[in-house]
Amino acid sequence: MIFIEKSLIGMVHVRALPGTPLSRLSMKQIIELAVCEAQTLQKCGFDGIILENMHDMPYQNRDVNPEIIAAMAIIAKAVKQSIDLPVGIQVLAGANIAAMAIAKTAGLDFIRAEGYVYAHIADEGMINADAAQLQRYRKSIGAEHIEIFADIKKKHSSHAITSDVGIVETAHTAEFFLADGVIVTGSSTGKEADLRELAAVKEAVNIKVMIGSGITAANIKSYWKTADALIVGSYIKKDGLWSNELEADKCRRLVKTITED
Repeated sequence: MIFIEKSLIGMVHVRALPGTPLSRLSMKQIIELAVCEAQTLQKCGFDGIILENMHDMPYQNRDVNPEIIAAMAIIAKAVKQSIDLPVGIQVLAGANIAAMAIAKTAGLDFIRAEGYVYAHIADEGMINADAAQLQRYRKSIGAEHIEIFADIKKKHSSHAITSDVGIVETAHTAEFFLADGVIVTGSSTGKEADLRELAAVKEAVNIKVMIGSGITAANIKSYWKTADALIVGSYIKKDGLWSNELEADKCRRLVKTITED
């Protein structure tokens, strides 16, 4: 099991990949930037890294092009070899099978899975639950050691079709369907999660409970008390915008906030 203790996980937003609308850089440049950010996060005291292709908008729904999978595998391997921390990956949007394949190939430790249980309407359209397919695929490729952290009531999504299913019941279902952890978020990237929802989910399940958005130096202690891990992306970038460059001073300040007591 990774992240046995409370953990701070830094997000590396991989630059737009070849073939996507915003692609501007060569693969060499993309790899170098991802490796540099991962190494900075490690030096600043983070406990883990997660890679995400967030610059690839607009996102494909579940089935991403083969060049995206190939590129992310190469980048992930380079990052994993450059640091001594657990490394995970998320492939947008909801490409959980692809993420598991990349994690296995690149020697990663976990994936972040959206649309794991229940259906929702995302920016990309309808996303149906894929826990059954993902768990069977993980088993078939001998990747049971790669942990699955599942978003519940995910950000950037409408949950009207499951409005009668609360976040606690969603967490219970994710646990029942063998997720290794669940991720609680705010309504969108950079938005705070509800502390009451976090507490309720933490009390209800026996798997890891993480926060996946909205962490800042001002609020981190409030979430640190309850959550098992915090995933941080926007705050540690210039001006708090996820698409900007990483700022080492903010990374160090965030780590200091939770270690100074």
